[in-house]
Amino acid sequence: MSDSPVRNAWMRIGTRGSPLALAQAHQLRSNLAAAHGVPVDDINIEVIRTTGDMIQDRALSQSGGKGLFTRELDIALIDGSIDIAVHSSKDLPTQLPDPLCIAAYLQREDVRDALICPSADSIAALPSGARLGTASLRRGAQVKRLRPDVEIVLLRGNVETRLRKIADGEADATLLAYAGLKRLGLEDRAQAILDTAQFLPAVGQGAIGVTARRDDFAVLEQLAVVNDGPTMHALTTERAFLGVVDGSCRTPIAGLAMSDGERLSFSGIVLRPDGSEFHEVSETGLAENATGIGLAAGAAMRAAAPADMFG
Repeated sequence: MSDSPVRNAWMRIGTRGSPLALAQAHQLRSNLAAAHGVPVDDINIEVIRTTGDMIQDRALSQSGGKGLFTRELDIALIDGSIDIAVHSSKDLPTQLPDPLCIAAYLQREDVRDALICPSADSIAALPSGARLGTASLRRGAQVKRLRPDVEIVLLRGNVETRLRKIADGEADATLLAYAGLKRLGLEDRAQAILDTAQFLPAVGQGAIGVTARRDDFAVLEQLAVVNDGPTMHALTTERAFLGVVDGSCRTPIAGLAMSDGERLSFSGIVLRPDGSEFHEVSETGLAENATGIGLAAGAAMRAAAPADMFG
């Protein structure tokens, strides 16, 4: 469905239907309209339900991984039903279908995770044996690394659903991307924002990614105008790292690249799901060598960690 009248649209944006996904689609639409002097109503937003949206009773790692949030959008792009698709970049799989590419990233928001907990304002302050709800292997493993006594329980749903489940007592706490809370105007619901020096985010967290067909040169040129260069460099590094170390969807992995002018610094971690073992790497280099930085970090991680940690 579309939230604009049916017409010969200047651009058709495909998106998932959650409030956060729609907020991201509207941000992209506003950026495109302003950059190209096009009326906002000439850019249609097409809502497409994905397999990941339908699965609520188990972790996505048990059902095929991150691609479950992109599959139907990919199909719509390939068959020409939409011109571009907008995603939370952390949901994008390492490999996209051959006809598609990541054509742009909007300027990255806050990359950190936020703690939602009525009774504690830090992971250290969680009550002994507290139940932390998440569907993220990365978040669960990093929590267990810091607090082995905390019980990790499955908690699925969009941002509002997870906030409601915590309020209803289904778990004592959860972790959400602070960027998502900010985009929804819910940042005041966070009891704490976790320092990336202690708790690394997912690869791509905080960034809005836009996919398109590789051979749709007109669309690629239109998207280039709204692409944020520093975010593109950082995400290129992070995704190159992920491409080397992500042997399965069941490995807790985190990584963050930060831009400092012409240079990038990257930090990555791979953990056991129970947090009992972890390995960290860091690399720096010129932003123009973003892919090389990520590949070097991935190779260093593969050399440092046991093979069975990669699935």
